[in-house]
Amino acid sequence: MSDLWAALCLVLVIEGLILFAAPNMWKRNAAQMLAMPSPLLRRIGGGVLVVALVALYFVRAA
Repeated sequence: MSDLWAALCLVLVIEGLILFAAPNMWKRNAAQMLAMPSPLLRRIGGGVLVVALVALYFVRAA
């Protein structure tokens, strides 16, 4: 369970780092995502999810 909390904290660190280092880029990306249709965002999110789960499987198996 502590691994889960550590992973969630790492996600927040990365998100905060992006907002801190490049806020204008983040705003631009957010505006572009708002203009995208929802099905496209779902496909992108699903693809990222699959890639992350496969990477997690290989990292944990090593």
